[in-house]
Amino acid sequence: MGWMHTARFFTTAAQLDQLPTVDVPEIAFVGRSNAGKSTCINTLTQQKQLAFASKKPGRTQHINLFSLGRQGVTDAVLADLPGYGYAAVSRTDKQRWQRVMLNYLVSRPSLTGIVLLCDPRLGLTELDEALLEAVRPRVEAGLKFLVILTKADKLTRSEQAKVLSITKLNAGGGEVRLFSALKKQGVDDVAKLLWQWAHPPVSEQAAGDAEQESADAEPPSEDSDD
Repeated sequence: MGWMHTARFFTTAAQLDQLPTVDVPEIAFVGRSNAGKSTCINTLTQQKQLAFASKKPGRTQHINLFSLGRQGVTDAVLADLPGYGYAAVSRTDKQRWQRVMLNYLVSRPSLTGIVLLCDPRLGLTELDEALLEAVRPRVEAGLKFLVILTKADKLTRSEQAKVLSITKLNAGGGEVRLFSALKKQGVDDVAKLLWQWAHPPVSEQAAGDAEQESADAEPPSEDSDD
């Protein structure tokens, strides 16, 4: 999807109060430091250096926002959250960032969807499951949720089918997709889904309400009895 290729750096923040208020849908990417999050973002956007992909996981220590939209018009924002769970990061830093991310995920007003990156060879870890539990109330209230099983090329077809089935059972109502940056597996499918998240169709009810509001706002005609 060409829409994803319009991604461009917006801003970075070390604390939630440093994040700007946005009035467009915001989609957050989160996951363990070695789950392939940065590579996934770079593959979806076809930009090699948009998200920082380090050989030493856990290096990203900021929330990075990227704007999406053609012709300079921002119609959505991607948020790249710091990876979690990597042992090389100090315990203090890990605890601080876990608090920042948790607060972001449960309280960010513009957050429309969450993409959780997971290495299918490890499955959903305790930290992943804790994140799922923390955001469950928002997901039940309508927040979009997707689990991307990265590095799918490292599994056989039967292994892919098995882990896909297991993850769907544990995804808490969210969607699940297999993904391979190397083989470009799932790239178009995920890009299309994220576009749909950011551009939800207007429901018939909403359209009817808008039509009624328009009719109510019309002035009475000259031959009205009023």
